[in-house]
Amino acid sequence: MYDQLKLDNQLCFRLYTASRLVTQAYRPLLEPLGLTYPQYLVMMVLWEQDNQLVGDICRRLMLDTNTLTPLLQRMEKEGLVVRTRGIADGRQTLVSLTRKGIHLEEKAKDVPACMANCMKEEPLSAEEARAAVGLLDTMIKSLKR
Repeated sequence: MYDQLKLDNQLCFRLYTASRLVTQAYRPLLEPLGLTYPQYLVMMVLWEQDNQLVGDICRRLMLDTNTLTPLLQRMEKEGLVVRTRGIADGRQTLVSLTRKGIHLEEKAKDVPACMANCMKEEPLSAEEARAAVGLLDTMIKSLKR
């Protein structure tokens, strides 16, 4: 067998596994808020800056429009956001938080700390977390098209 084809030698497998486990760990924290992890990501983008174009949210989350649109439709049905057509360009859609979406930020404020505490064995130190973020940012930049 080729060493480069062994699962244990694959960085991509570790990234995939870590991503899946992180998403799993978020589930019990987000369920009381009525959010899925992708919806939580959209909410964080809008809590940082409300009233954003769909295209801008797509770029920020590195998602395609056809992935984000159904997500926004569900969030709109749940009363978290409203989508309106752009005045200057009807092809653009603006996404804004509703009162419910704005108030949800207060309920979500402890989610990051809870996630930091959910590491069972050895939590990352602040320095290790910064290093991991830096490494992942470098990987994302090099893989981004």
